[in-house]
Order: sequence, then C-alpha cells, then structure tokens
Amino acid sequence: MTTDSSDSRRLFPGRQNSHQMDKINGMGPESTNQPPSLASRPGESEEEALVTPEGLSPRTGAFQIYASYVNWEILGSMMKIVFLKSKLNVFIPCGFLAILFNYVTQRHGWVFLLSMLGIIPLAERLGFATEQLALFTGPTAGGLLNAAFGNATKLIISIHALRSGKLRVVQQCLLGSILSNLLLVLGSAFFSGGLSCGKIMQTFSKADAVVNSGLLLMAVMGLLIPAALHYTHSEVQFGKSELALSRFSSCIMLVAYASYLHFQLSNNRHRNEAIVREIQNDGDDNDDAVRVISKWQAIAWLAIFTAWISMLSYYLVDAIDGASKAWDIPVAFISVVLLPIVGNSAGHVNAVIFAMKDRLDISLGIAIGSSIQISMFGIPFCVVLGWMMGKQMDLNFHLFETASLLTTVLVVAFLLQDGTSNCVKGFMLFLCYLIVSASFYVHADPHTKAGDKPPQN
Repeated sequence: MTTDSSDSRRLFPGRQNSHQMDKINGMGPESTNQPPSLASRPGESEEEALVTPEGLSPRTGAFQIYASYVNWEILGSMMKIVFLKSKLNVFIPCGFLAILFNYVTQRHGWVFLLSMLGIIPLAERLGFATEQLALFTGPTAGGLLNAAFGNATKLIISIHALRSGKLRVVQQCLLGSILSNLLLVLGSAFFSGGLSCGKIMQTFSKADAVVNSGLLLMAVMGLLIPAALHYTHSEVQFGKSELALSRFSSCIMLVAYASYLHFQLSNNRHRNEAIVREIQNDGDDNDDAVRVISKWQAIAWLAIFTAWISMLSYYLVDAIDGASKAWDIPVAFISVVLLPIVGNSAGHVNAVIFAMKDRLDISLGIAIGSSIQISMFGIPFCVVLGWMMGKQMDLNFHLFETASLLTTVLVVAFLLQDGTSNCVKGFMLFLCYLIVSASFYVHADPHTKAGDKPPQN
C-alpha cells in the first residue's frame, strides 16, 4: 500500500497538497459524502482524470467508460442539424408507412405514393451530406462527389428497375430526368431569378452554355441513331446490330463524359476556387459554406441515406404497375414525370435559390450539369450494367421519346445561345414542360411489361 501511494504521488504531483488544502478548508472527501469531480482537481484535465486509478472503480462497466468519452451534446446537435434543419424531413415517416402498407394492405397505389414522399427528404439530405463532405475535400474532389451523388436517387431507382427487368421504366425514368432538368428546373430558375433580382436580364457564361449544348446534342445523337436503325429496318442482323451498336456507343459516351469531367475539373480549378472564396467571403450567404458536421459524419450519413433510398426504391419500383392500375395513369407518365420530380427535388430547390441570389452560373451547373450526367453517364452506365446482368438494355428509346428529347435540347440550346436569361424564357420552358408532360399522359406505350422490347420479327 505504501508503494502504491508513493507511485501515485510521483505520477500525479501536487495532488497530495491539494487534498490537504481541501481538508483544511472543509471541502475534502472526508467532510462531504460526495466523491470529488473529475474536472475539479487542480492541475489535471478531464481526459487525464478518466484514466487515473481513482477515476476507474471496479464497478465501472465498459458502457460507462464508452459513455464518458461520447459527447452527447455534440451528438444531439448533429441529429438536430441532420433531421430538423430541413422542413422536408416531415415526410421521412412516409417511408416507414410505405413498408407497412406493402405488407399489411397490399395497396400499391398507397405504397407508391408513400415511397415517393419518403424518398424526397432523403434525396435532399443526401445532397446536404455531399455538400458538407465537399467542404473538406476541396473544389476538385468536391466536383467529383457532386457528380457521383447528384443523381444517386435516380440511378438507384433505375438500377432496381433494371434488376426487375423493367427496361422501359429505366429508359423513361432517365429520359424524364433529362426533360425535368432542362425544362422544369431550368425554367423555374430563370423565372424566379428574373422576378427576384430586380434585373431585366441575368447573364451567365456563354462559352460554358455552348459546350453543354454540344454535349447534350451528342447524347441525342447516341439515342437517335439506334432508334433510326431499328425503325428503318436497316440492320445487318435485326435486333442484334441495334444492341451491339448501343453497347459500343455507350462505351464511347462514357469515355466522352470522363474526358469532359477531367477537363472541367483540371482546367477550371482556379475558377472554382475563386467561386468558393467568393461564397465564403459573402456575408449574406455565409451559411452556404459552413461546416456543420465533420468529415467522417458526412461519410457516415452518405452511406445511411444511400442505403435508405435504395431500400425505398425497391418498394417504389415494385409498386409502379399497381399504382398505374389503381390511379388509371399510364406507366409512361409515372416514369417520365412523377419519378424524376422525386429525384430532382433537391436540385430543383437549390437551382431556384442560387438564381434568386443572381448566381445563374451555379443554377445552370445544377440543371444542365445534371442533364449531361444522366445523358452521358447514367444512360450508358445502365446499358453497360444491363450487359453485365444479361439484360438487353439498349439506347433505342423509340421515336416518341427520342423526338421529345431532341426538341427539348434544341429549344434549350437556342435559348442559351445569347448568354442571357429573363423571366419570359423561364416561363416558356415551364410551358414546354407542361406540353411534354401532357403528351406522356396520353401516350400509350405498348412495351411496358417485363422484358419489354418490341417483337423481334
């Protein structure tokens, strides 16, 4: 015992004198029945007190040791930021209700609606976690992260539909994402920016708009040629040549998108850093670039929200046919209009907010950039993935869908060529989206069943 006390005095100098002073002042353990606080010992930090022999009693369990290191106040603050910061989080319980309805009532209309509502806040929170992680990685890696997770919701839904053999749902969902971004999202940004900024005209980079329009036209060419080859009956081997051309073109489009992404991230690095510094130095928008969670917390939430969206997407895709029959709505309208609105909800809001702050280049980057990613990466990726799965996924989106995409890209390219925008242009794009949506409501797609391809004869 003498050795232990002498070792304790050597390890923690000054403690004996402090205990003696406590006894003199009547504040020692002998005068009160309360044990001394860990943080109240002079000359000793709280972390040191946690590992001292007096800080660990034989009755201390492993959970108590772990709990002493966890800052529950920080954990509670993080949960408030993640789940209470966005008003859309009121729809999170809809996801659990969708799973409950699927196994209890088997009413696919309600399952589809609740799954769709449950995915909307998760898509928004996935974008929030991506933005937070991008603040730690810098502009270059941040651009890659936004490119990877920006359309994660739509890609997850498409992959589930591809595994289920609903090839037309995959095609129409990806097509609807492009149409929604180019017409609805961009039109809303132009319209709201023109009304709120007090300017007759807003300007953006004309050079970037020309490059983006060229990439969209390249994507249209990749979809138009297989459709023309099929419907002109000019294939060398009917059915096989179309599929082989689609797979070859998909690989070329993936290479083109990788080259474009590398060019954007490498050559525009200094401009992106200047934009980030401008946002961080702007007093009105200082909260746009504030780190509210740590890097590892952002990575953990990315994994959680991705898994959550993947689970709800399974029930969403499984209930599409039942919802179409229950609501008497064509599957094409559900795939082209309703599903993309769910995936584009977060990007839609951000594009409008930046346009209202007169940052139209960022709004175009969200709307046009997302369309380029879907057309040059999402669609070819699904074709290659279907190739690996043994699914005959191709680039033949049929004449009706391809014509809708071609006219949309041409209208947007003409409106962007002068490098200016106003509320009239936004209103025109919004009206164009109403026309496209109505056309798919009256469109009867004869190939919506599983294994949905035209007769090969």
